[in-house]
Amino acid sequence: MNAESSASGLDLVRLRALTLDGVEARFPLQPGDRHLVAIGETVVRGAPLAERLREARTEVAAGPAGRSGVPGGWWQGPLARRPRARRTVQGELLFQSGGHWRIAAGDPTEPLEAPFGGIITDVRPGIDVRLRTDARALLAADVLGGPSSGRLHFLAGRDGHVRAAEIDVAGAGAVLVVGSTIDAEAITRARAVGVRGIVVASLGVKERREVAGSELRARAGVHGLPPFAVLVLEGAIARPIATPIMAILEAIEGRTVAIVSGPACLVFDATELDLPAVDGNLVRITAGPLAGLEGAWGGLAGPYRFTGGVVLEAGWVRMGSRDPVAVPLGDLERFA
Repeated sequence: MNAESSASGLDLVRLRALTLDGVEARFPLQPGDRHLVAIGETVVRGAPLAERLREARTEVAAGPAGRSGVPGGWWQGPLARRPRARRTVQGELLFQSGGHWRIAAGDPTEPLEAPFGGIITDVRPGIDVRLRTDARALLAADVLGGPSSGRLHFLAGRDGHVRAAEIDVAGAGAVLVVGSTIDAEAITRARAVGVRGIVVASLGVKERREVAGSELRARAGVHGLPPFAVLVLEGAIARPIATPIMAILEAIEGRTVAIVSGPACLVFDATELDLPAVDGNLVRITAGPLAGLEGAWGGLAGPYRFTGGVVLEAGWVRMGSRDPVAVPLGDLERFA
């Protein structure tokens, strides 16, 4: 922070980081999911990282009785209750029970594919796989579903609202930027026509339930649907996409991007790209009746009495030609 910003009080406004150079993404595994990679292995986008199970259950294995085993190891053979059965099961060794081993078994469902290329940094059976890349990432608040990847395309502006009628097969295989909000029906349609991801400023409770239900239906189906994810930039309250975030999205439009949840971010391989500079004097209101509006920092307002008689430390925000507005410092953010 330079001396001018410190003197104006801008350094008291919360700083929000927009991007991250180099990402180590975490892909959770459930007991019974079988990892297909090893530490130090280099993978490309689309390479299988693991096989996930549908309706995982615990079984008592007949084979490991009297033998030494390692939790997390893989076993294939008959069950202890049906040792002569022709059908064999396979699963992950969990723990010993009554002289046998309990295993996590189930029917394989979809593979877990790498949404971007990188190096495997850690593999923990039944816990997670970690993949590191030197690519950049746009940080977000939350991710539902995924991981997924596709080319980034715009369907709406920063304050747009997308409805189901605006989604068609032209978006198949793409990650769509849909602006401020999106309907639950539009999310269902996007999943059905093969859209790989949605980037939206905010997502309500109803829409979040729809994404969760869509994921459950996709995993329960005999023929699984392609990976799908929703990247939520802000939260549940409707507001436009922040101008600095929109500038980054516009700069990487048409490039292949990936949505991952750990950390919640949009990964893009654009190390050679000079991203748009952030206006250091820009502040954004994050709460209250003016939430989502942006303006120029006008200096400290000192203790200020707001509606209800509450006195809070505030700052002046200039929005266009209007008079400066006093906003609590806790309701402001700036970008870097």
